[in-house]
Amino acid sequence: MRGDRGATPPGRDDAGLAAALAARAGELLVGIRGEGPHAGVRGDREANESILAGLAEARPGDAVLSEESDDDPARLGADRVWIVDPLDGTREYAMAGRADWAVHVALWERGAEVTAAAVALPALGAVVTTTDPPPLRTWQPGGPVRTVHSDSRPPQWLPALREVFPRMQTSPMGSAGAKAMAVVRGEADAYVHDGGQWEWDSAAPVGVALAAGLHCSRLDGAALRYNQQRPYVADLVICRREIAGELLDAIAEVNR
Repeated sequence: MRGDRGATPPGRDDAGLAAALAARAGELLVGIRGEGPHAGVRGDREANESILAGLAEARPGDAVLSEESDDDPARLGADRVWIVDPLDGTREYAMAGRADWAVHVALWERGAEVTAAAVALPALGAVVTTTDPPPLRTWQPGGPVRTVHSDSRPPQWLPALREVFPRMQTSPMGSAGAKAMAVVRGEADAYVHDGGQWEWDSAAPVGVALAAGLHCSRLDGAALRYNQQRPYVADLVICRREIAGELLDAIAEVNR
């Protein structure tokens, strides 16, 4: 879909739309879950169809980049692109009792990056958006730095990082959205990832995390960029701003 090149109409609630679409897809996924070994395949497809139908109705001029749809290069010329992951954490979704899976809906706008986003955590009955992130808990200087990472692909340098940053306590978790929201919700202080993701894995989580006042960047401190020709993000860190400098310095040290 090719996006229009005009300004966003006044009064358009893009974050509210993202939240409504993510919540609706989440309810659909909760209903499908447990229907056997192919529930994840069906969930991915039907959640994607639900979100795309909602965007086509509410924002017909916008472009879409979704994990479950063919990539239309016309998005590169659009001023507004929705970046969607209808089921982030398909592996965890298929595991009984796991709550660490999510739905991501984000809006990228030219010159401003992610301007509106929502991450639904359907198994927890929660939706977190750029307009109403929870307040960050009071920071305790010098305390442990609770850090989450991929349980299927942890960074190879994680043991070395714990050596140079001894306050770090690490634990695995599924779904990029679940990990990012753990930091937003105060259940963790940092999320580190290496080894590659796609834009739909992190666009909505990063949008919400930035709105909450967290630090978000590549591991070398560079800014995260979306709606790129190859929609790939090699690595990222989401953390409390109070520890960003110390954490990035430690990551640089172990990757020299």
